[in-house]
Amino acid sequence: MKKFRRATLFCLALILALGLPLAASAVGKWTEGPVHWSQARRDSSGLAPKPEETPEAVVQVYAGRAWSWRGIFGVHTWFAVKPPNASEYTRLEVMGWQLRYGSTAVRVRNGTPDGYWFGSEPELLAEVRGAEAEILIPRILAAAESYPHADQYRIWPGPNSNTFTAHIARQVPELSLDLPPTAIGKDFIPEGAVFAKTPSGTGFQVSLLGLAGVVLALEEGIEVNVLGLTLGVDVTNPALKLPGVGRVGFSD
Repeated sequence: MKKFRRATLFCLALILALGLPLAASAVGKWTEGPVHWSQARRDSSGLAPKPEETPEAVVQVYAGRAWSWRGIFGVHTWFAVKPPNASEYTRLEVMGWQLRYGSTAVRVRNGTPDGYWFGSEPELLAEVRGAEAEILIPRILAAAESYPHADQYRIWPGPNSNTFTAHIARQVPELSLDLPPTAIGKDFIPEGAVFAKTPSGTGFQVSLLGLAGVVLALEEGIEVNVLGLTLGVDVTNPALKLPGVGRVGFSD
């Protein structure tokens, strides 16, 4: 009987730990009000340096809340790179809708590096400039080309846009990229692997198809993945990591 009660209390605690943050995220999303996707903002947020004023190489990684109800749960992430003296940025991301037309889900083309993601203001997750960025850009482009799930896309639990970003980050550990807990799909290890380095390259993770797993790393801290939702603690920059809400504590 005691074991049953303990198991019941544990399940209730887990449901509350997952459900309450998601409920708070849903309320925040609901208060934004309805906007048709075609009218949602996609213009620059002003976070990226202007090419005409910045001759040096630039690498940036962004996250923006997903469109519609998906934004309750997670974000869309992407890379933006600019070689030295380039007049435009190149965006690298996965767009699932492209598969409807027989194309690859991987999209690499010139575009607005820091645009609002269908109305959601983006967050800058990482940035490298100068000589180091110049060295990293060819490796980032090569990692995008080697992404093994270019012909697949699943919102949950992956592979999706965050699986793609995590794949590049693992190939370029110099970025030390700590993806937000709301980046659902980041824990889907490509090609069905169970064990891998974390996207930051500072630790290791075990994951069962992005549905359940554990992360231990200097950058990510301690994370537990339950059905694609992340609960965790960042020890280096003290913060809680909650599903739907994201980080609560010090800035990463």
